Amino acid sequence: MWRGLIAAALLAGSADADPLVLSGHGGPIMDVSVAPDGQVATASFDNAVGLWDGTTPTWLDGHEAAVNAVLVEGDLVASAGDDFDVILWRDGAPTRLEGHGGKVTALALSPDGATLASASWDGTIGLWPLAGGAPRFLKGHRAGVNDVLFGADGALYSASADGTIRAWDIANGEELRQVANHGFGVNRLAQGPGWLAYGAVDGGTRLISPLTGEGLADFTADRRPILALDYAPATGLLAVGDGEGFVMVIDTATRSVPHDFQAAGRGPIWALAFSPDGQTIYAGGLDPDLHGWTLDQLATATTPQATEASYLTDPALMDNGERQFMRKCSICHTLTPDTARRAGPTLHGVFGRRAGTVDGYGYSDRLDGSDIVWNETTIDALFDQGPDHYIPGSKMPMQVIAAPQDRADLIAFLKTATTTGDTE
Repeated sequence: MWRGLIAAALLAGSADADPLVLSGHGGPIMDVSVAPDGQVATASFDNAVGLWDGTTPTWLDGHEAAVNAVLVEGDLVASAGDDFDVILWRDGAPTRLEGHGGKVTALALSPDGATLASASWDGTIGLWPLAGGAPRFLKGHRAGVNDVLFGADGALYSASADGTIRAWDIANGEELRQVANHGFGVNRLAQGPGWLAYGAVDGGTRLISPLTGEGLADFTADRRPILALDYAPATGLLAVGDGEGFVMVIDTATRSVPHDFQAAGRGPIWALAFSPDGQTIYAGGLDPDLHGWTLDQLATATTPQATEASYLTDPALMDNGERQFMRKCSICHTLTPDTARRAGPTLHGVFGRRAGTVDGYGYSDRLDGSDIVWNETTIDALFDQGPDHYIPGSKMPMQVIAAPQDRADLIAFLKTATTTGDTE
């Protein structure tokens, strides 16, 4: 059913190469997963997972911070986020898996469907038995783990900010071997027949032997970092998304690049996935929309334009207060009464409002019932000290505005903009 609905939407726009657009998230798209039946799931900075029935979303709300990874397979939907947690969703009901001590960046399901693996910036790999039981955490990397992948040979592969790719025996939790040491951090992994692909911080894009680490092909371009990879077994195509908004499509059989196109008008590509038949590619990034193209559309595809005003306005044309808002606040907050599914509550009417009181927003326990009232003094203190010190335990991301004049300009801008809402 899902595949038919998505296919119909794609065909509707195929004549003029306009991409399919899945709209509704309130923040950047961090990941996308496509199930064997064509079901599309998205993870977003707005703290939510979207399950798409054609172009209509069902929202799964349960994370207390940005969602970095999503995996959909049969009846299982799993997600992971900046709140250090993995959540299993069955029939829309969340089961929270706790144990990591840092943000969780990637998920992988074992071929037998019995084990979920998670990669975390705490430097460990989590192994979660889906039938129940205590998790295990594999240790060995010297920095955060960015990706995990169950190999065709039965090993579990991991990529880390320490620059290495490692193989693990999941039966005993022991490291089997260090497959490669790229030097720069390795962000993403993908696999195909007889090869392992990786993408790195310095733009390195390579196919190597998973057994020996021997280099098989190098597709490194002058774009960095590499932030997303996906392989389509049906077509033999490997897609590579980078920090400059491009998607390079590699034919792994001929070692050629049939497509290289700009999939985002501004910002990186974090989310990348093929449809089950390999004929459609989905990409997402800074814009809150997910875009999908058929392979036939790629030759004439035009770059999607950002839909958020904060991504379109030249910072040089803003006054300093608005510029501070765009840099520090706009990704999480609106200035109008509508929250627009953002990660944070609307700032409309914030002055004189008690913290934790916007109707319909799911606050953390720390702010629910808070005695803080937002005014010039408290907002200045928030950005002077940072949310992690001023309101420890809240969902607000850690950030500071060090310069007193910048804080004063931001407050002056907010005093006007949160009353009129004209800027949003």
